[in-house]
Amino acid sequence: MGLTRKILLGMSAGAAIGIGINLLGESQLVGAGVNNVINLYLTEGLFDVIGRIFIASLKLMVVPLVLVSLISGACSLSEGSRIGPLAGKTILLYMVTTAIAITLALCLALIFQPGVGVNETVAGAVSGFEPKESPPLSEVLVNIFPTNPVAAMAEGNMLQIIVFALLMGYAISRCGEPGQRVAALFSDLNTVVLRMVGVLMVFAPYGVFALLAKTFAQLGFEVLLQLAKYFSVVLGALLVHALVVYSVLLKLLSGLNPIELLKKMRSTMMFAFSTASSGATIPVTLATVEKRLGVDNKIAAFTVPLGATINMDGTAIMQGVATVFIAQFFGIEIGLTGFLTVILTATLASIGTAGVPGVGLIMLGMVLQQVGLPLEGIAIVIGVDRLLDMVRTAVNITGDAVVSSVVAKSEGALDEETYYDANYNSVSINDNNTIGAH
Repeated sequence: MGLTRKILLGMSAGAAIGIGINLLGESQLVGAGVNNVINLYLTEGLFDVIGRIFIASLKLMVVPLVLVSLISGACSLSEGSRIGPLAGKTILLYMVTTAIAITLALCLALIFQPGVGVNETVAGAVSGFEPKESPPLSEVLVNIFPTNPVAAMAEGNMLQIIVFALLMGYAISRCGEPGQRVAALFSDLNTVVLRMVGVLMVFAPYGVFALLAKTFAQLGFEVLLQLAKYFSVVLGALLVHALVVYSVLLKLLSGLNPIELLKKMRSTMMFAFSTASSGATIPVTLATVEKRLGVDNKIAAFTVPLGATINMDGTAIMQGVATVFIAQFFGIEIGLTGFLTVILTATLASIGTAGVPGVGLIMLGMVLQQVGLPLEGIAIVIGVDRLLDMVRTAVNITGDAVVSSVVAKSEGALDEETYYDANYNSVSINDNNTIGAH
């Protein structure tokens, strides 16, 4: 059985058991004592421990993988002049897809009007919600550049790590023979780190099972039913963006068959759905983009970590629908100018707030402030945000793969034989514990 099927089986089993635990807790079939035991030793015990260990193991790999892979890729750009155009194309594409995502979300929200007729009791203690304050833009821009690369790696500050890795890779490529020796070292380190990722992927189905079992065990269906219209609009927008918008962009900008990309990204999307973290999924996304889509390391090593940091199409969709939902809920008209402001603010904020904790809600707070909507409205949508967060993470990493493929094709760094190779229809672990074909 390939890794894709194992992960799918783990997801299905985890969701089924989690839903069963949730229904059991809401029913009167067992006493409060039994429910407390299940919650203490299973949901918050076994499932929580396994899931957190698995996420921690993945995060362990993120910094060394991004640093080593990006330095190795930047070294191969021996003519440093390519770094500028590569970065420009990548950032522009990420911003364009984000703008399209939020425009799509606003259109669907205006058509289906998810906030009309929603009872105020859905919000619960709306007045008690205190959104985090967003940092000033000047501070965010300054913080992109590291003062201490070791501290940046210790804190997992991806933008600072990317800046440091690009600078070091550029310097190595211009150092002649000493640079070649260092470049060979990083190339070997990259191979070793990818093998470590392969070792961890053996345990992916079990980690996925535990994560989903805990999530669905704690997910209350009452809130989901109350916010069903909002939930459905966000979910529909996410699916349209992932399956239609990305496919059209990939075909128009590169001529590649989008069906091949979606098939080869299935297991990675399921993985992202389970972890709900683009950062934790970086090792898997990077391996898939390189090994199965044929994107050269020097491109993938830059576009994937950057995308996991600033590409927030899924979050932008949530913001678009949530903005309309909150405006309708409070009966506030924001007009065409307001909607254009939402598109511009969310697109720029996707880069400006990268790396800030709780970035999704901070971005939503910034958007609401710009159009004069009450920040307390965020509390209304929080109830179903966890499940939607899982879906939008899968959308985000799909966007990373699409942009990586488009940029690689434009740079002549895409192996189309690998991209169209039917043997790469599933991820598996080879004998040497590296991720490869099955």
